[in-house]
Amino acid sequence: MQGSEKMFGIVLKGHGGLDQLAYREDLPMPNMQDGDVLIRVEAAGVNNTDINTRTAWYSKGAQNPGDASWSGQALHFPRIQGADVCGSIVDAHDLAHKDRIGERVLIEPCLREAQGRPLETPWYFGSECDGGFAEYTVVSHRHAHRIDSPLASRDLASFPCSYSTAENMMTRANVRSGDRVFITGASGGVGSAAIQLAKVRGADVIAVTSADKAAQIRTLGADQTLTRDENPLDLLGQNSVDVVIDLVAGPSWPLLLDLLRPQGRYAVAGAIGGAEVTLDVRTLYLKDLSFFGCTVLAPDVFPRLVKLIEGGKIQPLVAQTYPLKQIAAAQESFQSKAHIGKIVMEICS
Repeated sequence: MQGSEKMFGIVLKGHGGLDQLAYREDLPMPNMQDGDVLIRVEAAGVNNTDINTRTAWYSKGAQNPGDASWSGQALHFPRIQGADVCGSIVDAHDLAHKDRIGERVLIEPCLREAQGRPLETPWYFGSECDGGFAEYTVVSHRHAHRIDSPLASRDLASFPCSYSTAENMMTRANVRSGDRVFITGASGGVGSAAIQLAKVRGADVIAVTSADKAAQIRTLGADQTLTRDENPLDLLGQNSVDVVIDLVAGPSWPLLLDLLRPQGRYAVAGAIGGAEVTLDVRTLYLKDLSFFGCTVLAPDVFPRLVKLIEGGKIQPLVAQTYPLKQIAAAQESFQSKAHIGKIVMEICS
């Protein structure tokens, strides 16, 4: 299926606004290399990383965004984004993997192998290499995980990025039965996933969300909800939680450490409220706290997530779907933060 054939997709032309996204029908088919499989994309989810990458949010050098990717390197344009992918394998580079043709798969977005070689520093799908906002995509066979589920592709595409991020946070922070877990940004893709995954582990969950979303957040399993305007110390008290799962950071960040019990665990994988925070180091060392920055997935995280999906232990939460041509409208809706869960692009039926 390679060679002179063309495909449709969305390309990011450079850093900037929504005008940097272009729908094209003349894109070259992706080239497979050793160990790769070719996947026909059926659905792909929208994530914060799509917007952050487009706007160069990851860069710490505003004048020259040469570090505006997950790996801290300059991006190469045009780039096809899209980290959340459900699709079917239609071809394989190696004879040894031809028997996988026809498999329905989820793509593990954190890549340890790409372009026919192992990577010294992991890449993120749709950032350091082309992703899933296109008719076809390529990935190493080890990152294409077979999924056996009755769920629709649009539902399955809501899992890879958000749920693997949340499960990685659970793993790093060692969330276990009986823990009291405090989750910020609970109505987003990762936050709503974290609620379900913490409950699977037997934890008690306190979730921060807006008042109008609290009832739905409780239906996901949250034992208690707080609004963003409420002071958690007033309602819960100091030293009242075992784990903080943080996706917000921002000005109120010091309160999160006050909430943690001695030897508490703090895990972070986002900063939608602001990337720079104030840390009183005395709180960190006097309470013997552990901090976990969570980006690269542990090798066992994604396979465990697939088993949870197949076992019906966690459920998809799709707020809206859009055709691929409407990527700008989808990202505008995503940024309004009026939804709970995921926004998904439907690509090939």
